[in-house]
Amino acid sequence: MNFNLSDFSVYAATKIEKFAGSLFCEEIFKRCGIKPVVSLCESPALIFKIDSNIENKDTFIAEKTQSGLMIKAQTVRGLIYGYSLFLRKAKFSNSKIEIVENISGVHTPQKKIRGHQAGYRTTPNTYDAWDYDQYFRCQLDFMAFGANVIEHNGSGDRKNFRNCLMKYDQPEFLKEASALADKVDLDVSVWHANEDYETREEAIKYREYLYQNFSRLNYFFPPGSDPGNLPADEFLLRCKDFSHSLSKIHPNVKIQPSAQIPHNDTTWGETFFKLLNEEPDEIDAVIMGPNHACPIHEMREKTPKKYPIRFYPDITHNLRCEYPVNFREDDWHFAMANTLSRESVNPRPTELRTLHKLHSPYSIGSVSYSEGVHDDVNKAVWSALEWNKDADLREILLDYGRFFIYEADEEDIADIIFLLERNWQGDPAENPCIDTAYEKLCKLKSTVPSLCENWRFMLLYFRGCCDKLVKLRRVFELNLCKKAINELENSNISSALQILNTEYCEDYKNLRNELNFIAEKLFNLIGIQLDVEHYHTDNWERGATLDTIDNNVTDLAFLKEKISYINTLPEIEKKKSLSLLINRNKSDGDEIYYSVALHNLSALGLRQNGEFYMDIRGDRPECKNNPIPMSLSKVYDHFSFNARFGGFKPDTDYELTVTYFSNISEKITHHKVIANGTVIYDGTQFGGKKSKESDKIILQKGFETASYILKSDVLLNGALNLEISEETEGVKLCELWIKKINKKY
Repeated sequence: MNFNLSDFSVYAATKIEKFAGSLFCEEIFKRCGIKPVVSLCESPALIFKIDSNIENKDTFIAEKTQSGLMIKAQTVRGLIYGYSLFLRKAKFSNSKIEIVENISGVHTPQKKIRGHQAGYRTTPNTYDAWDYDQYFRCQLDFMAFGANVIEHNGSGDRKNFRNCLMKYDQPEFLKEASALADKVDLDVSVWHANEDYETREEAIKYREYLYQNFSRLNYFFPPGSDPGNLPADEFLLRCKDFSHSLSKIHPNVKIQPSAQIPHNDTTWGETFFKLLNEEPDEIDAVIMGPNHACPIHEMREKTPKKYPIRFYPDITHNLRCEYPVNFREDDWHFAMANTLSRESVNPRPTELRTLHKLHSPYSIGSVSYSEGVHDDVNKAVWSALEWNKDADLREILLDYGRFFIYEADEEDIADIIFLLERNWQGDPAENPCIDTAYEKLCKLKSTVPSLCENWRFMLLYFRGCCDKLVKLRRVFELNLCKKAINELENSNISSALQILNTEYCEDYKNLRNELNFIAEKLFNLIGIQLDVEHYHTDNWERGATLDTIDNNVTDLAFLKEKISYINTLPEIEKKKSLSLLINRNKSDGDEIYYSVALHNLSALGLRQNGEFYMDIRGDRPECKNNPIPMSLSKVYDHFSFNARFGGFKPDTDYELTVTYFSNISEKITHHKVIANGTVIYDGTQFGGKKSKESDKIILQKGFETASYILKSDVLLNGALNLEISEETEGVKLCELWIKKINKKY
């Protein structure tokens, strides 16, 4: 289907139809500089029609007419879905519109709830800088891929403060945001945490005050924790209170609490589900989110069938979160994790498709957790999959390109997004996708200069530059480290230090400066805050990529510091310390060296039990002044650590040495080390033999080693099943060595 823009006309009769038509014509104007007229014209290219016979607000019908297309829907919501599909399939060139796919038919989503969070508070790295026009644009962009909910954030009166970017007080903003959503018939959800300082009466009163002037409030979401530490019984009691009080103002509001557990209450989930099985009428659904009481399949089993499950997927964070990059293994390479950190630009289409396949069968839909526009691709992908779980992933990205980055060829945009996701697979030093993505982005930027004014393209370009920078630096520094170690093996300390102090090349410096330019551009275009000093992001962890991009990606900084220290020691100690440093990660053929960061959990020969937490340390500010070896950049934090190792010699005793993160707790009395079913250690935290002198050389402040004897009779024919466990606070493990201590052959 093709249209000529010179005589493209839009037919609309009623007020709602004309409103939808005007929104559509604005979209056409943005793309080609021609604005069609909305009128009661003859032979229109596009007809907007409100039809009360259509079964629900989310369904729309597209029908071919003699002169074009008719879009019919029950409300303006469906009309927006209809014209958005038209634009997702539209290519603009030479004053013509080409529709690349037949869109005629009845279009109905598979999921009832499909939305995203866009909270106006200090925490996000983007939303706090917006005005109402930008929020209205955000709503339309959400709807372009089928969202029917926008979620805002409420907060207690003591936490309702403004940073220097925010243009409105929270009560003022929430009232207007609800009205903006009402204009396009978009449902409104509010996430509002329980504050520990609030009494029940204060909590009820404040929420009534905050939401009394909303044009609409469809869903109210009180999280079980994060923040908030109410016991489960008190939490559910307050949910009932909120249902009674808010329904007086908004009769159709649905109360949907989440089963998110406070960290200090291990029985919270058990109590929550026990009380939920009393089936209180005040609760309408249960939300599955971060810090969940149990995995979603167990939640469905434990939750009475009366209550549907709503999913709250974290599609915004890369690490220290519910679904980190490569979430099935949590093996994002430390060089990327250290530099791009928690909220960098993060298109993850194929991984989100996997996440959706795992969770979608249990839910009636979702409202995603988001802290800014860095996850913009993820929102579009997730919405499209909630509309149709079998949607073709490449086609979703082609739609994304045609709708949002229409200046470029959509095939190029889809390729680049897939490449950016693959940039994060494995060691960046070995990843050719990084170079290919960067080259494609640079070529597009050069050949289509107008893309520099499209914030979505500039986000992709920023990520491509970041990945390229990390690769350049890692390759460069690995080469320096290798040369320096060769010098140290010959005791040439001064030569080693000289090598490690080699400056980066001009190309690297220019690319680093380019990031500063792009960050300023993006701040002006969309308000994203890529550092704390210049753009006022909340803190380094909230998408401040410019504050983390220079973090360590190799052991270079660690080596420089340790070599400088060793150089001050007496000659005998110097030689011994240099040997410790040089041979830190080495082991003989029948010995083991293993690091969570360097080798990943997949190298352990089995999957870990339960849901573990990977605490990334290498992106933290303290690591700049206290550089850690990359082997310590990830801390495996879980109640048990399991591994299989082999190849040990018979009749030989070995020593197991483990590096732990030094988060000391006197409460721990049963830290266990078990080898092939034999308890090697059971006692206070870590235990074992200490080696403070060697720790001073091979570790940094905040870490410590403990050693345990593995007698030859516990090693079964050269094989070892190792378990390290602690049932209250976890083991917090980084690396281990298994080395011979005697030989009997």
